[in-house]
Amino acid sequence: MTAWDKSRLPSRHTTMGPERAPHRSYYYAMGLTAEEIEAPLVGVASCWNEAAPCNIALSRQAQAAKTGVKAAGATPREFTTITVTDGIAMGHQSMKSSLASREAIADSIELTMRGHCYDALVGIAGCDKSLPGVMMAMLRLNVPSVFMYGGSIMPGKHHGRDVTVLDVFEAVGQHAAGNMSDAELLDLEQHACPGAGACGGQFTANTMACVSEAIGLALPFSAGAPAPFEERDEYAVASGKAVVELIRRNLRPRDIVTLEALHNAAAIVGATGGSTNAALHLPAMAHEAGIRFTLQDVAEIMRRTPHIADLKPGGKYVAADVHRIGGVPVIIKALLDGGYLKGDCITVTGKTLAENHRDVIVPKDQDVVYPTTNPISPIGGVVALHGNLAPEGAIVKIAGMHKLRFEGTALCFDCEEDAFAAVEARAYKPGDVIIVRYEGPKGGPGMREMLSTTSAIYGQGMGDKVALITDGRFSGATRGFCIGHVGPEAAVGGPIALLQDGDRIVIDAEQGTIDMMLPEDEIARRRAAWKPRGHDYNAGALWKYAQLVGPAYLGAVTQPGAAAETHCYADQ
Repeated sequence: MTAWDKSRLPSRHTTMGPERAPHRSYYYAMGLTAEEIEAPLVGVASCWNEAAPCNIALSRQAQAAKTGVKAAGATPREFTTITVTDGIAMGHQSMKSSLASREAIADSIELTMRGHCYDALVGIAGCDKSLPGVMMAMLRLNVPSVFMYGGSIMPGKHHGRDVTVLDVFEAVGQHAAGNMSDAELLDLEQHACPGAGACGGQFTANTMACVSEAIGLALPFSAGAPAPFEERDEYAVASGKAVVELIRRNLRPRDIVTLEALHNAAAIVGATGGSTNAALHLPAMAHEAGIRFTLQDVAEIMRRTPHIADLKPGGKYVAADVHRIGGVPVIIKALLDGGYLKGDCITVTGKTLAENHRDVIVPKDQDVVYPTTNPISPIGGVVALHGNLAPEGAIVKIAGMHKLRFEGTALCFDCEEDAFAAVEARAYKPGDVIIVRYEGPKGGPGMREMLSTTSAIYGQGMGDKVALITDGRFSGATRGFCIGHVGPEAAVGGPIALLQDGDRIVIDAEQGTIDMMLPEDEIARRRAAWKPRGHDYNAGALWKYAQLVGPAYLGAVTQPGAAAETHCYADQ
């Protein structure tokens, strides 16, 4: 192993000098040699658990990453953090824990790294909130870091067609409408998810996996291979080797995640018709780097980026199909060729984005990824809305939608359960704008996703006949006229709290507007009469989250971020 100068590395505080003999004794107890203790200590963090298929393959990949770290001359130290898996939390009170888990993941990685003075980080994540949570920790700590996605699930097969978990959620609506038997629903649920990996469509996990490559925190090609593929282990080994080279170069996450790199991240979300949750996660990641990057910034970039990847839920294909034609670099190359990405951004390879993709070819004999000269749509798949119903903004995924304007009347619910019960009972009609409020970051608390409700609407064949507006959020799997992240949220007296049944609402995704058609004096009268509404989470982690969390348009973050730092962990 190479002799290392640890005078600038955090692990000098636990491994160097006579006064650290007690600390070193712990490492000897775990079988390390003196040479290994004197090398940089690299945290290898994964979100492995047995909660869901998204995470089940991560332990295997962490072992491979450790092999890479060791081969490159550093010492890996493995640890795990939590995840909350949305597919299991969806549709009930558990979903309140999902977004809050992103902060817990970032916090727990920070505390583990700080508490043990690790010098660098390889982070492996597989489910929706774990990807941004791990990348947020990297930016917060600012030690040399490489991110790796754990990989997507293969599509299931049902009656000869590819299916995903979204088909199962929508089947619940079909079953409730009497269009699917118990036996058929059981057969679908038993075949939709055939093994390890995160949801296969361009839902939040795959959206943020694309971001990890485009923003420069992950090795090129590392996000594409499905979780069961053994080549994932090869990328894990390479990620372990790469992070040791970053220590040598002293190349850190905040050198990589600049405003220009965030532009690239937003562009790939728009180009792939990605999850609206990216409009939460990109501002939160920027916050960790001391950069102001709002929902509006994300949405403006997504809007002017052509939609070129034909991916579910709005399109035909899943992540395994992207891998089949060459992986995420094919999408990046198409965007670079069209001038939609900033190619001079540095990445974890030590090379620029353009240099990494110089030899990538966009195959012509496929219809998964289109050239920017012949896009699916000239504007991106996700757009922002503003108006008197959402002064801080809102967001809608338009990928796969044919009608971009909706005018209807409000049907108001103060929690998701009441809205879902009404949908299940078909207690709504064409032209309704279903309002689900008090589900924002503070008011939920936790900003739940509404996939169970939106999927039930689609399963009943009503997806293009109604709209849904919430101060909560949506799964990346949601489709239809569904507007989320409405701010200010109802819990702080935002306009969504003032709506009443029958109020007329106009949504225009082409113009980017969302308005309630009420006179100003009536809005003022209702605002004066409004009273805050309580919730049942008055102790524990969700109470703490509700006290700390900020507005959705700034990422729903819970601490001041790098802009308030007086010291950075990496420089201690």
